[in-house]
Amino acid sequence: MTEQTAPRALDEDQAWEFLRSHEFGRLAFHLADEVHIAPINYAVDHRTLLFRTAEGSKLLGVVMNPDIAFEVDEIDEHEATSIVIRGTARRLEEDEAHRAENVPLRPWVDDLKYDVVEITPTEVTGRRFHLSRPWLHLRPEHE
Repeated sequence: MTEQTAPRALDEDQAWEFLRSHEFGRLAFHLADEVHIAPINYAVDHRTLLFRTAEGSKLLGVVMNPDIAFEVDEIDEHEATSIVIRGTARRLEEDEAHRAENVPLRPWVDDLKYDVVEITPTEVTGRRFHLSRPWLHLRPEHE
């Protein structure tokens, strides 16, 4: 591994810039004694994340146990970037839920999602990797 190909840590400002430029990630949460992971679309509000959800496992999970992890990734032919947040989630009360109207947060599916959840990070880490992907030359040109 050379200096050019070694994973590079992103500072917190770079991680937030990456998070602002994306809108889809994976939320890991506890539900009873199980760990679940679910895709969500989100928006950045200052240095927190907001997402909408309907009643169900995500909302129940964060109400019962607010400890969460959240990840956003991007990959192309040459590099991959991964941002991981560890923190807490909480359902916003009605008087705070209006914050979701001030950010570009809209449901991707035609479901009614009235509950707004805020993720407050305790740790934000990011890394960028150069991809060599030597196995690609083994792929047939036409399948």
